[in-house]
Amino acid sequence: MIEAQVIINEFDSDNPSTDDKEFIELKSATPNFSLNGYVLVFFNGTGSLADKSYYTISLNGLTTDVNGLVLIGNNLVSPVPERIFTNSSIQNGPDGVGLYLGSTSDFPAGTTATTVNLIDALVHSNNNTLVPSLQTLLGVATQVNENANGSGTTQSIQRKSDGTWEVKAPTPGVNNDGSGFIYNGITITVNTNHKNEGDSFSITFTSDSVVSSALNFTFSLNNSGFNTADFTGNTSVSIPAGSNSFSTTITLTDDTLDEGDEVLKIKFGALPSGFNRRNDNIEIRVVDNDFTTLPFGTPLNPTYGNVSSTAPAGYYDSLEGLSGAALKQALQNIIANPAVVRAHNYGDVTDILKVADQNPLNSNQVWLMYVETPRAKLDFQTTSSNVGSWNREHIYPQSRGGFANATDDIPDGINVWLPTNADDIATGHGDAHHIRAEDGPENTSRSNRDYGLTGYNGPVGNQGSWKGDVARSVFYMAVRYNALSVVNGDIPDTTVGQLGDLASLLTWNHTDPSDDFEMNRNNYIYTWQYNRNPFIDYPNLADYIWGTNAGQPWYASLSTNENTAVSISIYPNPTSERFTVYGMDSEATLFLFNSLGMKVYEQEFSGETTFEPQVAPGIYLINISKNNQSITKKIIIK
Repeated sequence: MIEAQVIINEFDSDNPSTDDKEFIELKSATPNFSLNGYVLVFFNGTGSLADKSYYTISLNGLTTDVNGLVLIGNNLVSPVPERIFTNSSIQNGPDGVGLYLGSTSDFPAGTTATTVNLIDALVHSNNNTLVPSLQTLLGVATQVNENANGSGTTQSIQRKSDGTWEVKAPTPGVNNDGSGFIYNGITITVNTNHKNEGDSFSITFTSDSVVSSALNFTFSLNNSGFNTADFTGNTSVSIPAGSNSFSTTITLTDDTLDEGDEVLKIKFGALPSGFNRRNDNIEIRVVDNDFTTLPFGTPLNPTYGNVSSTAPAGYYDSLEGLSGAALKQALQNIIANPAVVRAHNYGDVTDILKVADQNPLNSNQVWLMYVETPRAKLDFQTTSSNVGSWNREHIYPQSRGGFANATDDIPDGINVWLPTNADDIATGHGDAHHIRAEDGPENTSRSNRDYGLTGYNGPVGNQGSWKGDVARSVFYMAVRYNALSVVNGDIPDTTVGQLGDLASLLTWNHTDPSDDFEMNRNNYIYTWQYNRNPFIDYPNLADYIWGTNAGQPWYASLSTNENTAVSISIYPNPTSERFTVYGMDSEATLFLFNSLGMKVYEQEFSGETTFEPQVAPGIYLINISKNNQSITKKIIIK
């Protein structure tokens, strides 16, 4: 090792729950020491990548403070680190970290640990698993367990004055023994609830102790598209001598521009010597009240016939008169045509969903499928925590489809694409026809389960507005890719290439018909992928491939545009026990389905009729069919 001018002084790799207060603290032999030319390199201790690097942090531009310390860590560490890395970047161990002379380019991911140009190193863990190989490569005699005191994730590894290590409560930004200069920390206090354009709110700056002379500094709110045109108010702070706080009021500009929701970031300017930041980079959502709407309903309140298919003339002509395997093959020839269809990556899907799954009632939101509610587009998950965020739900799960992490997560845009074909299963990873915007925790809850009676049926109380959507997406995947199929029954969640339950999905295809929302997303995805989901354009195709019409010739003229064929009223809704259907002029059949898609009532009728189905309270779907045409409506029975 090279003689150390700076060493690792404290390390906290494992925090409660979310790993959002990780840090590493370095200490120099002399204060105000430049760290230009130094780099931190983090190494795996176990697994197939044992002894290989997984993360690097350049220290260029950093200088240690009056105590010889510099702090690198997550934004929520207090005091705020001089260099910030994202949450959960550091593994809990058993792993290692080395301080080197060099740059990040010297240590690409997968670099084997070495003592060449090594200044200091630490091999760490939160358990008793040893990694002697990594210790040898880094020249470290001792491995330190962050959980040595049985304290879980509440302590850190700290260097003692004799060079050995101990585990105790974290002391970021101060000497481990409590000696040295103590900074006067400043804390920002603000209500971080979402704000609307036109709102005013106060920001208070408070120092740990009163100041002996006036303390002056500035702060900013700028962040990405949010700038000084979006607010008014004083951004200069002056804490008077003998006091320890200052407050200012900010008013958000209520303009007439649809800029979308934005996030302001309260960020300190430079602080005078002797002061540091207890918190910083505080984000607040600013909700734009100038959103636009679309001329169709949400999946919960669907509309039909307002959005027309943009399929080119003749797109489905080759299907006419075909049946069975020939029909399925002809359909695949269209939607997996290697001369036409384009493959995009997983990163592009995020941009696609912001348009394809846009909430029709607010252009700044996406519609979350399973939980049946909108969420701001800005709340896309970018950290390890998915609470309050939306992410990308694979209707045909990645592990079940055999395309887990098969494409890049960095978008490259609509004009960058690869050719594809029916055997190109990797394309399924970024195929937007089966990927939807979804609440993060609910996506986790669905996991890789089948759909249906014994599989996934959505969160408690959901109205099933998504069930037909997932059915048609599964049908698409089972035709688009040779490696995939949809089968009857609930099969093991580890099964690759098969997804169930076909019987439930065929029912859902009828009880939750294709609506304007689905047709709109089908049209938009077509502009990227140059293929369509034919089961949205012609939902009854599923019956001719897997259902009651299997084996019969299919003709486009057999397809009915559900929900535009008949116009009826159902009242009262909600109802206590009975309801009336008005508007029928001929004989028809009424079917009542529960939220699981099970038929619980059936009755033929003619003209205005009152029904008393005697079912348990809940949310139901009424399907009324006549002359090969149908309409589906929701009803609440109390």
